[in-house]
Amino acid sequence: MRVLVVGLGGIGQRHLRNLRVLLGPEAELSAFRVRGLNLTFTDQLEIEPDTEVGAKYGVQVFQDLADALATKPEIAFICNPTSLHIPVALRLAQEGCHLFIEKPVSHSLEGIEELLAILKIKGLVSMVGYQLRFHPLLLKLREWINDYRLGRIVAVRAEVGEYLPGWHRYEDYRQMYASRADLGGGVVLSQIHEIDYLGWLFGWPHRVFAVGGHLSRLEVDVEDTASLILETTVEGRSIPIHLHMDYVQRPPSRTCQVIGDAGKAVMDLRASTATLYDDCGNTLETVSRSGFPRNQLFLDEVSCFLDCVSRRTPSPCNLREGLRSLKVALAAKASLVSGLPVTVEEGP
Repeated sequence: MRVLVVGLGGIGQRHLRNLRVLLGPEAELSAFRVRGLNLTFTDQLEIEPDTEVGAKYGVQVFQDLADALATKPEIAFICNPTSLHIPVALRLAQEGCHLFIEKPVSHSLEGIEELLAILKIKGLVSMVGYQLRFHPLLLKLREWINDYRLGRIVAVRAEVGEYLPGWHRYEDYRQMYASRADLGGGVVLSQIHEIDYLGWLFGWPHRVFAVGGHLSRLEVDVEDTASLILETTVEGRSIPIHLHMDYVQRPPSRTCQVIGDAGKAVMDLRASTATLYDDCGNTLETVSRSGFPRNQLFLDEVSCFLDCVSRRTPSPCNLREGLRSLKVALAAKASLVSGLPVTVEEGP
């Protein structure tokens, strides 16, 4: 199997490591990078001194896309900055590559319908990198919801907050994609995982209202704080989902509370716990995944993608599904600017 990884930042190198584990030494791996930082990272995003990426993983590294395409890759992983995803994805799809695109799909809708058309004509498999869908606690929460353990859902509160300068200690946070509007940054797009799993669990919102902006002293030109009200429909009833997102919290926070008329569920991904309560506030069930290796999520999603490619079946989070969360995020960003609720463009 011939695989091309586009972008060799933290997530690109993670996928390289995992592809070697999953495919073994016989796989022909190559990479295309533009910045050429030539740093090698560990799973913890620490720099491995005196180590070169290509030599470590047996990868040929190119700085020209045409040269990379000459290796005739069958699969491509798009791991470059958000605003650069679609142009390179279009080129690779035209060459017949199955595509794994890191989240978010893009920073705009431009070019996505064209990419969808190419994928359909050529019968190519796509997947967007929403690894939280493979998290055992999120799967447990979905099970409780689907089994009606909470009764009728009436509200949801979710939060994700983490200090941006601590994300990548190997680089100046002001140069990161998440910090820069020109690269598709901002907390709404960079932390889009929550938008994805909330839509996956409760249905895709049809209206969004957001407040926030660049509220901290971080040196960024994008929003670092956003509080969203996502209006969605569950069993014919309109329910509110409150999602708070920020780049400043220390210690970090990643939680979700689901409130029903027969109980409540609380998931804390940082504490690695999920708890189900009854309508009297008594604990019915607690699940702990302490020590769960974060990298397992990435191994599981890539395994799923490779299996879908081998079977030529749609992935559970293909490009059309990834487009749904992007449309919600773009509606939220528009609401931040206008100060008004924004209707989400109808899904594909």
